[in-house]
This record gives sequence, C-alpha cells and structure tokens, in this order.
Amino acid sequence: MIEAVKSDEILHKLGGRFKLCAVVQARWKELIRGARPLVERRGHPDLQVVIDEIVQDKVAVDWEKNPQLTKPQEALGRP
Repeated sequence: MIEAVKSDEILHKLGGRFKLCAVVQARWKELIRGARPLVERRGHPDLQVVIDEIVQDKVAVDWEKNPQLTKPQEALGRP
C-alpha cells in the first residue's frame, strides 16, 4: 500500500477523494503515454510516481481552467 494515500493530508491538498482519483487517473494516463516523471522514479511503479508528484506539489488541479470545481479552501469555508 502506498503510505501517502493512507494520510488525509493528500485528500485535503486536492479537495477530496474524487478529485484525488481524477488527478491520479489523468497523470497516470500521461505517464503511460510517455510523459516524463516530475520526480525521481527510483524503481517505483507509475502509481507511486504519481502519488509522489502530488505529495511534492509537482501535480495539482488547475483551478482556473476548471471553475466548476470547488477549491478545497472554499469547501472548508476558508478564504
């Protein structure tokens, strides 16, 4: 099991499980199609690489391109 997924920190970073799943799927697809990893692979499979990229803030939701999505801060009632 990937340790970072056990923590709620990664969920709060993106705004919930569904957004996390969407970001992981989109980035995973990019890696499968030949995109270069944004972190060192260190022999890890693609899924671990995607999670590492999210944890290190290399990959995130583009809130400006997706105005229909609620930002995590707004969902929690914070400015």
